[in-house]
Amino acid sequence: MPYFHRSLKPQLHPVPRDAQITHSSGQSFEQLRQGCLQSGTLFEDSDFPASNTSLFYSERPQVPFVWKRPGVMVESMMPVCLHSSGDCWLLAAIASLTLNEKALARVVPQDQDFGAGYAGIFHFQFWQHSEWLDVVIDDRLPTFRDRLVFLHSADHNEFWSALLEKAYAKLNGSYEALKGGSTIEAMEDFTGGVAENFQTQEAPEDFYRILEKALKRGSLLGCSIDIQNATESEARTPFGLIKGHAYTVTGLDQVNFQGRSVQLIRVRNPWGQVEWNGPWSDRSPPMSVSPACLRMAFEDFKAHFDKVEICNLTPDALEDSALHRWEVTVHQGSWVRGSTAGGCRNFLDTFWTNPQIKLSLTERAEGQDSCTFLAALMQKDRRKLKRFGTNMLTIGYAIYQCPDKDEHLSRDFFRYHASLARSKTFINLREVSGRFQLPPGDYILIPSTFEPHQEADFCLRIFSEKKVVTWDLDESLDVNLPEPLKPTPPEQETEEEQQFRALFQQVAGEDMEVTAEELEYVLNAILQKKTSLKFKKLSLLSCRNIISLMDTSGNGKLEFEEFRVFWDKLKRWMNLFLQFDVDKSGTMSSYELRTALKAAGFQLNSHLLQLIVLRYADEKLQLDFDDYLNCLVRLENASRVFQALSVKNKDFIHLNINEAGVSVHLATDIISSLIL
Repeated sequence: MPYFHRSLKPQLHPVPRDAQITHSSGQSFEQLRQGCLQSGTLFEDSDFPASNTSLFYSERPQVPFVWKRPGVMVESMMPVCLHSSGDCWLLAAIASLTLNEKALARVVPQDQDFGAGYAGIFHFQFWQHSEWLDVVIDDRLPTFRDRLVFLHSADHNEFWSALLEKAYAKLNGSYEALKGGSTIEAMEDFTGGVAENFQTQEAPEDFYRILEKALKRGSLLGCSIDIQNATESEARTPFGLIKGHAYTVTGLDQVNFQGRSVQLIRVRNPWGQVEWNGPWSDRSPPMSVSPACLRMAFEDFKAHFDKVEICNLTPDALEDSALHRWEVTVHQGSWVRGSTAGGCRNFLDTFWTNPQIKLSLTERAEGQDSCTFLAALMQKDRRKLKRFGTNMLTIGYAIYQCPDKDEHLSRDFFRYHASLARSKTFINLREVSGRFQLPPGDYILIPSTFEPHQEADFCLRIFSEKKVVTWDLDESLDVNLPEPLKPTPPEQETEEEQQFRALFQQVAGEDMEVTAEELEYVLNAILQKKTSLKFKKLSLLSCRNIISLMDTSGNGKLEFEEFRVFWDKLKRWMNLFLQFDVDKSGTMSSYELRTALKAAGFQLNSHLLQLIVLRYADEKLQLDFDDYLNCLVRLENASRVFQALSVKNKDFIHLNINEAGVSVHLATDIISSLIL
């Protein structure tokens, strides 16, 4: 390959497409390189230093590694490939990448070499969650006894694969983070493509044609043999194949042999050695292939390999003869414990709290009565977070027929309605994808982890042959507060109100105004008699917030008429709390908070709901009455402040310079009302 040979003269290369700069300096690859050339120094990457911290996060090297640049190694290095166990998935993906020149040129930009512009700096581009990132590295590589420790080209005068691995390790935090993985994961990061998985024993009848079309379109293909337990990893089968090892599918052939047509498949072992000893092996007539590749009958392939992974560079339907342009929609979201991490349908009480994505399918696929789309759900940055003990979660999704309303669906909907489609399985892979054909109409897609309370960020991609309108039902925000009731004349007061007046006057004195401390005494004296409301006491903080909400005079005290208006609110809020305190424990689950707040007039989006749960729920994801009341008081206070500042536009606040002094303070109240 023409990548990164030592060159005596500069070469002209096409300029790579734009990708987001990731270096902490904020400078692009070219800016950093020019700086080194002007100063006459070789680049040293402080973001990914030549030290053990870049190698491992949980252990120390058993031998002393020496970081060397290719120019120092090339004269002494022997053509031996040392690899760490668990890296075959990355090796297989790189081997597959080399079969597609356009994809390779995207990942390995050709505006760099060891020629006149060499400055010890290289860059590589990877796809991450719907965007391309440009990762800059220096070319210092870990060695032991003058040999590369990790990836190494068979041609010891080439270093592009070792540098690519280093950039990928930097993207994920360390070399150790690359231990163990799925080939399709790296394939997607190299292409931005979408994955499809096939079990050979369950593959469709036209599986050979599917693979043939995928290869013609430049898709990357990998295959492997499943293991039943850890002891089988890297074990050899009687036919010489390695279990749990990632192979690359490199091609298909049809040959005439002894008067019949035989379908063949070519498979490559990225480690460079193959011991396949079945029909069509290099030990068997009628042909032989290179030591790194094996050729076998397609029927034998299906019998000996369990899984095939296809990374489509575009999600064109592999079973259709015509090429299609697909529309792509991306949704970024999160599963957050206590608010949007509801788990799968097995957990009905929390499943409905998961993010809900509405799909509007309006145009049928050409020549079909249904609409075709592909849904790919990816959990983000799990490999990068391995150093913190984070592993891949078991994820999947379900699709439901949507009722005629654009709002977050409640638990009762899922109690009485079954899903129309779902991912094939919930599995602990980075991405789960599936292809669906549904009649035109509106649908709800629910992405989730299998277990509730598990946190992760996710990226959901919807690919469709025709344009699909999608939106997140959790992003709507609305406040609908009832107008405060007018005070009742003293002569029309109920017996309860007369008792309140007597207690209020006893505490407040002749001015009939109470401080926060006095209000705390009054409310606790009243609420302690509410036997249905199990709680210890209202806090002083809640009472201060109540005065902040109800004090119209601005003197920091609460008058009796203001107290009466608040009491009407409080009675309604108490009834809601009792309604959602399902087990009568005196606490409310944070997962019920969305519905409780909506009943109180606050329809919140997921982001605000997550902030509220983070602030008010305890470690068991429960809110007692004091937390619940404090939350409602602050929400109403923030809403009324916002309404006062947005007279002309209900969605935005516009400030002029004369309003800044007061309005900045009020705007701060809006934020602090939610998170303090």
